[in-house]
Amino acid sequence: MTRGADSAGPAAAAAQGATGPLAGLRPASAADIPALAALARAAYAVYVPRLGGEPPAMHPDFAAAIAEGHCRLVAAPAVTAKTECNNPIAYLIACPAPPGEAPPGEHAWLVDHVAVHPDHQGRGLGRALLALAEAEGRAAGFTTLRLITNVAMTENQALYHRLGFHETGRRRRKGTSIIDYAKPLA
Repeated sequence: MTRGADSAGPAAAAAQGATGPLAGLRPASAADIPALAALARAAYAVYVPRLGGEPPAMHPDFAAAIAEGHCRLVAAPAVTAKTECNNPIAYLIACPAPPGEAPPGEHAWLVDHVAVHPDHQGRGLGRALLALAEAEGRAAGFTTLRLITNVAMTENQALYHRLGFHETGRRRRKGTSIIDYAKPLA
């Protein structure tokens, strides 16, 4: 079952009027896809040399995530030298975990993608988007928040541990080595 942004519950509704890091939060639209793709390339470019190629996370299916109501972005609040007003500076794709991304019988909310433009990193955007995903999952009745990361993305691993996620396994996915993480929502 997919859930649209309108049905994500009180956490999503509250975030729409957010201040602080999520002040520019809004649902993504098809018109945002080119800017989101550019943001993904910028956010994950640091990993290309480390991985010897582009990670799959560099190419999310934005069209499907937007059509299903699972993609939200944080728009730049004002024009800067590198970012035009309303262009995305961060995004979150979160949805019910599809088969194979959670143990059988687990009711999991999946952080499929979260990315922050390098020019805006270190300001709490990623942490705030993960907190939003956690609140949405909890409000929708999910019992676990899940995410994955590439084993070479060590910076992400440290953040996930600090935020209370625990490693649940390692595996190969789409030709890369990944780490599965989970966090109870009870």
